[in-house]
Amino acid sequence: KGGFVLSNLAEVVERVLGFLPTKALLRAACVCRLWRECARRILRARQRLAWVSALEPGPADSHALVRAMARELEKVHVLPQTVLYIADAETFSGHEECHEQKKARKRNSKETANALEKLLPKRCQVLGLVTPGIVVTPMGSSSNQPQEIEEGEAGFALLFPKIDGVKIHTFHFSKDVKNRVFDESKFAEAGLKNNPDLRVVLLFGYNSWKPGATRFLHQIVNPLNEKSIILAGGQVESFTSLTSENNNAQPGDACGVVGLAFSGTQIQSATVLLDQDVADERTAEAAIQRLKAANIPEHNTIGFMFACVGRGYRHYKTKRNMEADAFRKFFPNVPLFGFFGHGEIGCDRIVTGNFVLRECNDIKDNLLHGYTTVMTLIHLGSTK
Repeated sequence: KGGFVLSNLAEVVERVLGFLPTKALLRAACVCRLWRECARRILRARQRLAWVSALEPGPADSHALVRAMARELEKVHVLPQTVLYIADAETFSGHEECHEQKKARKRNSKETANALEKLLPKRCQVLGLVTPGIVVTPMGSSSNQPQEIEEGEAGFALLFPKIDGVKIHTFHFSKDVKNRVFDESKFAEAGLKNNPDLRVVLLFGYNSWKPGATRFLHQIVNPLNEKSIILAGGQVESFTSLTSENNNAQPGDACGVVGLAFSGTQIQSATVLLDQDVADERTAEAAIQRLKAANIPEHNTIGFMFACVGRGYRHYKTKRNMEADAFRKFFPNVPLFGFFGHGEIGCDRIVTGNFVLRECNDIKDNLLHGYTTVMTLIHLGSTK
């Protein structure tokens, strides 16, 4: 009778298979047509963000994030369609310190990135960054205490499944040394212009020390500086992965901008800027209160923190984890991720489903900063 039930009653099969993590579910889908259809329905219903965190250093033969991904991807209950991973620059790129080892560091970085990409589905969009420091929420619960890891081996990977009503795509703009004027038609090709559903753009500049890098970043940011779009991000050490169905770019020696664009009418977002004057617990909490006042739904929401390498425990007089603690105080169930970088992108801005553009003249917000922190919330809509 058991064999009859599991081969003929879809309701029972779907109930049983619903307990399986995604990898096991995909293997079960190969059994028969009924199991395949049940597996497809289960995967379509799994639309919650998942993540993998790596906070503990281990053997030097591979990065902690690679080991964590290999282990945890066997257990996750989503099928990743887009992945954003960020790891610390020092250990991700190898342990060589001197300039003579620059080529070896690049080779190690590429090998580590390839090892991560091989663990993910082939059609998955992957954006990988390395930064001087990491902000990460440990796995297990959205309410876990986020950690600011300014030194040492760490990383995380955000796993976005296919979400009804939400489109996430990667983009890449590289500086053309032969042409000082950026061709803005590339914005439309990347879905960043003439897209009424565009809500959030996460921007990451790389090789910011190169001549002309700041000017190029202005050429990207200024045309996108619209009141109906949240812009947030920062300057990273480098990017190591950028793959999608339409794009297989490899990191180059030029400077440029990579990022993620979130489109969908159900998306709500808000961002606040913690400037240099925010230097103690009281002022940090006051800044986070501004973010709380945006009234962004906290269910199915993710937080991002993009901070300057000059902040953290040095800025707060040796007190560690100040800004992450302030975020957790006001958002007890929102996971927080991000990095310490070489410059920040963002401002105070709110974009909700029924947003009202605040009174303003033609002067646009200043989006490029140093020695600041940008806190951002992205709500991906209500889940089934």
